[in-house]
Amino acid sequence: MFILLSNDDGYFAQGLKTLATELAHIADITVVAPDRNRSGASNSLTLDRPLQPIVADNGFIYLSGTPTDCVHVALTGILSKQPDFVVSGINAGANLGDDVIYSGTVAAAMEGRFLGYPALAISLAGDQYIETAAIAARVLVENLQQQDCPSDTILNVNVPDIPWEQVKGFQTTRLGRRHRSQAAILSHNPRNEVIYWLGGVGEKEDAGEGTDFYALTQGYISVTPLHIDLTRYAVQKNVVCWLQKINDVAFATD
Repeated sequence: MFILLSNDDGYFAQGLKTLATELAHIADITVVAPDRNRSGASNSLTLDRPLQPIVADNGFIYLSGTPTDCVHVALTGILSKQPDFVVSGINAGANLGDDVIYSGTVAAAMEGRFLGYPALAISLAGDQYIETAAIAARVLVENLQQQDCPSDTILNVNVPDIPWEQVKGFQTTRLGRRHRSQAAILSHNPRNEVIYWLGGVGEKEDAGEGTDFYALTQGYISVTPLHIDLTRYAVQKNVVCWLQKINDVAFATD
């Protein structure tokens, strides 16, 4: 088995190193990751400059780009053979609910799935028991070899920050939801120009039983299948109706 690893915390992150060490027990590993922390980069691509791959002392390859850049360049340029899986992580901090919209960790896995490969995003709800998340990733990859995952789906995995022996198991979940983010924080730079810091993420709103939030609080590893197709099919008929009304007025012929 051959696995491509990436992340959004940077090629030097301990979570990535631990994940590579654990998965190396069951597969050949290639790491292509950002040269620095790119948390919150989402699915952004670098289109205004070329990206140079550099090999670190430990053999990891890093690029001065986003997590999506790294996976895209790896799969379409760097790799001499195609991987069986794309695994992104281990992120230092959970990616729950609305977090997946912004997460570079999830975006790296999503890019792998866009390009046709089974993909996992692995996040730890903390930064202490990294080995727990690494073991969870290995167990999932080993078992997914025998499973067919739909071509438009990735698995978003969140692991509680506890010893492996205390984990209660894996649990299939849906995305919860947060309250709106906190307000941007007004400040001034040394030249007395107005600047803003983004406010913190919102608190949990929809975090009941069945959600990824709830699974973590109960000591379970949350596994949420994410659908890449963002079309809101249930609303299409309504949109057809009101667009037709617009067309009847805006494009009416005498």
